[in-house]
Amino acid sequence: MHGAAVGLAVYALGWALRHGFSEPGLAVAFGALIAFGELARWGGPGGERESAPLGVAGALGYALLGQSGGQATHHGVLQAVVVTVTAALAGAVPHAARGRGPGPDHLARRVLTVAFAAACFRPLYNAGTLDEWVGHGPYHALFLLLLLALTALCDAVLAAATAHARTLPHSFKSMGGPPIPYGPLLRDELRALLGIGSAVCATGVVIALAVAVAGLWALPVFCVPLLLTQLAFRRCAAVRATYRQTIASLARATEIAGYTRPGHARRVAVLSRAVGRELGLSAHGLTVLEYAALMHDIGQLSLVDPVPAGATASLSAAEQRRIALLGGAVVRQTGVPAEVAVVVERQADPYREQPLPARIVRAVNAYDDLASGSPGGRLTALEQLRLRTGHDYQPEVVESLARVLARDAGEGRRRSVPSWVTQE
Repeated sequence: MHGAAVGLAVYALGWALRHGFSEPGLAVAFGALIAFGELARWGGPGGERESAPLGVAGALGYALLGQSGGQATHHGVLQAVVVTVTAALAGAVPHAARGRGPGPDHLARRVLTVAFAAACFRPLYNAGTLDEWVGHGPYHALFLLLLLALTALCDAVLAAATAHARTLPHSFKSMGGPPIPYGPLLRDELRALLGIGSAVCATGVVIALAVAVAGLWALPVFCVPLLLTQLAFRRCAAVRATYRQTIASLARATEIAGYTRPGHARRVAVLSRAVGRELGLSAHGLTVLEYAALMHDIGQLSLVDPVPAGATASLSAAEQRRIALLGGAVVRQTGVPAEVAVVVERQADPYREQPLPARIVRAVNAYDDLASGSPGGRLTALEQLRLRTGHDYQPEVVESLARVLARDAGEGRRRSVPSWVTQE
């Protein structure tokens, strides 16, 4: 994907240098908007799903621009690519100077997505075919919406592909976990289209239609709402970061106090998230699952005498339920979503009465306890979980866990660091 984006950008730049720009004033205006959107981005290369919505909306608006102030435009696909790449790089310079510039995945997706939208629209419009088919009325707006829906699907496919590549063991960005299947990643990206993705696409359509009627004065008027929305998203991201810091501190409390083994909460959280993806949980569901997995043992702080190695599976059902309820009470005081506390509280219930995240945390927690304390390691632990699927653990969760571990074992031979599911 990176090679395709670089090749397209270089070819487009060479074409523009040879043939010049059509409507250079429009190109400069939209380039300034894209650069400003990139300058106003938040997060680093591994940050939000779309950290520069204003820049993306401006690029899509330029790719789908039919008229400007009632006058037809004539720029082509390659010019749209050149303006997008040049402006995005210009806006990213200050971030890059601080070491927070956009990563290659971000830029490659931007280039290919804009090229896809422009390739679907510009040839039809410049040849007059689009006017014959839909005209300039409501059907034109509907056509743009349908085209942007296809563009959003294209971007989701590319985003899922890059996310999957980052989890492969040969990737320099891999965190050492098992590779995440492409299907769950694509489902996450498609679900995300209902949020910020749909807002960005809709703004791109509005920009193109507004400039067609009012000219370039429409750019600042219609981009201010998206900029304000971007600031609101930045605040939400700061709140989520605070949540994560609080949860990480609470998760370490049991380890520091000697109630659980070092790294236990982290291993359970990472492995639970992988199992949740395997079972098709949404992005929000995965966040709830991760938080609950990090804090699932917090109730052990109420014990006078720590459980050996923190393995609560050996306790009576009544004692397990008491610890789970105490843990849920602590979680409710942290300000995290109430679903997290419910998952922690339901850890000791029969699995048929538990929500799916609680079933996952329970099985993964038991696996980590058994794998660390049994001579046979992970194979013995999985066998013990399978023997207890009649009452304690959901069979589908255990089998999903087995598939995740099998992928990790298959890729682990090529890793230079220990597997993240082993004892630290």
